[in-house]
Amino acid sequence: MSKDRNRAAKRAHGQSPRALSTETTSRFLTGVELIRAGEYFAAHEELEDAWRAAPAEERDFFQGLVHVAVAWYQAGRGRRIGTERQLAKAARRLGPYAPAHRGLDLDPLLAQLRQLHEQGSLELPPPLL
Repeated sequence: MSKDRNRAAKRAHGQSPRALSTETTSRFLTGVELIRAGEYFAAHEELEDAWRAAPAEERDFFQGLVHVAVAWYQAGRGRRIGTERQLAKAARRLGPYAPAHRGLDLDPLLAQLRQLHEQGSLELPPPLL
């Protein structure tokens, strides 16, 4: 297990995450709201900025959310392979933060990501965020 994933696994089992800067928190919350609104490209931009500014032990979490946004964006463009790859990456990055992290219930999202990856369809219902 990598050092960062080991930290994430420890955090996922009861340790509180470090506080984020106001700007990073704002980008994270805006990115999540944009995903919920179906604005996947804009969400990707906000979450990518949050990912770059995040502490090392949380970069996988933010990158996983970027992958969620990109998966839905790729599906909307009819790109099956890109969608499948992004779904798998999202599940892999977000898994260590389950069941919840920074106010997001990740278990339903992770189940959805795995199911959609197995189905291989481009008809994606809204992400369970």
